[in-house]
Amino acid sequence: MSAPDPNLPLNRDAFLARLRAEGEKRYHDQHPFHVRMHAGGLSKAQIQGWVLNRFYYQTRIPIKDAIILSKSEDPVFRRSWIRRIHDHDGVVQDGTVMSEGGLALWIRLAQGVGLDPDETRLCKRVLPAVRFACDGYVQLVRERSLVEAVASSLTEFFSPDIMSKRLAAWEKHYPWVDAGVQEYFRSRVPRARNDSTEALDYVMANATTRDVQEKCLAAFITKCDVLWALLDAVTAAYA
Repeated sequence: MSAPDPNLPLNRDAFLARLRAEGEKRYHDQHPFHVRMHAGGLSKAQIQGWVLNRFYYQTRIPIKDAIILSKSEDPVFRRSWIRRIHDHDGVVQDGTVMSEGGLALWIRLAQGVGLDPDETRLCKRVLPAVRFACDGYVQLVRERSLVEAVASSLTEFFSPDIMSKRLAAWEKHYPWVDAGVQEYFRSRVPRARNDSTEALDYVMANATTRDVQEKCLAAFITKCDVLWALLDAVTAAYA
């Protein structure tokens, strides 16, 4: 049997297999900091340091999604993708907050672990390396093609598992964190499943050559590197 032609585009199953293989090696659930978190090995100060710095990453998400929106000429795509901005920023209608977004839920988490919510919101204590990595993600989305930018969000494919494990780990090992402030983790499980399926469908429909598919996988890997670098910085600062 002849080997598959490396120049032919991958079908959905083959592309997903590549994505899984890269994610299993690179997704930040394998980072020692997360392994220790889920094993109950972090101090209160380390949990606080992670929550404080991770909030800066959360603030970049609606910004990168707005950039993705600006790249598309398709109103159908924009109507669908804008939901992601609402998920993080919340929805306001007639001057009234109709639903809280992920950023508000994260501030509630920060307060729940003992951080000052206003100080967290200002991001003045964010580590320079964390800021650099997260800003690099926004820059990647700005500079790459639309389909590559969408592909960078495919880390959400792995998000439901890590969120579920985090909820169980925090309940078991960090009972000082009230379960009521962990709504962000709970809310992301179904949303990440829907968002990752939507992104994968878009990539498979629009990455029609092997070269573009490889660029999409490279964007996904870079996003994994951003999340890994964030944890490297937090580990070093709060050792």
